[in-house]
Amino acid sequence: MSDAEFYADPTHSIGYLTRIAFRAFARALEVRTAPHGVSAGQWRFLRVLWQEDGLTQRELSRRVGMREPTTVIALNSLERSNFVVRQKSVEDRRKVHVYLTPEAKALHAVLMPAVAQVNAVALAGLTPDEIAILRKALTQVGRNLAVDADDAPSMDSAA
Repeated sequence: MSDAEFYADPTHSIGYLTRIAFRAFARALEVRTAPHGVSAGQWRFLRVLWQEDGLTQRELSRRVGMREPTTVIALNSLERSNFVVRQKSVEDRRKVHVYLTPEAKALHAVLMPAVAQVNAVALAGLTPDEIAILRKALTQVGRNLAVDADDAPSMDSAA
């Protein structure tokens, strides 16, 4: 059986399986965050800002893994929800920093236990060794794909 034939069955594809798992994680988490007014799209940004408040929009985009136009849309939503404020940098007026509001900071203590709960549900039935292997494997898969994306020729250079 060729690789192409093997991967014709989506259950053999790690990409397919991780996408299905990601969607299930997102649904399980949003069920827990939505009652607090936090959507899945907003969640990603709050989580990064809870780790380091005051990032620039560009750095926030990079850390969340989204393009800057998508980040602007998400930040508009976060501002409307009174979760963040944006301020121009005093050193470089071209840069805009994003800061959590007191409301968003208070949500950290409420929502992080939901993350623990979702992970506990997802990892039920796995041993600590299997969980460690899963973390290591997914981290390596992410690294491999990041390098591949960096090395892949752009559409402009392919012509």
